[in-house]
Amino acid sequence: QVQLVESGGGLVQPGGSLRLSCAASGFTFSSYAMSWYRQAPGKERELVAAITGGSTHYADSVKGRFTISRDNAKNTVYLQMTVLKPEDTAVYYCNAVLILRGGSFHVLHPWGQGTQVTVSS
Repeated sequence: QVQLVESGGGLVQPGGSLRLSCAASGFTFSSYAMSWYRQAPGKERELVAAITGGSTHYADSVKGRFTISRDNAKNTVYLQMTVLKPEDTAVYYCNAVLILRGGSFHVLHPWGQGTQVTVSS
């Protein structure tokens, strides 16, 4: 079955950096666009970044600060986060996605447990 295991979260001060990892199994990783979402307390889950074979997409709130990458040999997707802000505090999740006409994203698999990122001084 599909497994998505996120790791790398933690407590970091504003302006700091973290690198998240997501190990995927149970599907042909290299065939799908991969994404990172986040959900802050009391808010809906939102798309942070997505990566296909050759392109990336970022939410406006993280452009220039976050970088998504993937290693198809390791079935792993990464999210490098820099210049972190308190508003980046959330549980971060990864998932495979389909990119639909019009540019919307359709999540393909059940969510994993996520990894908590807390940005606070």
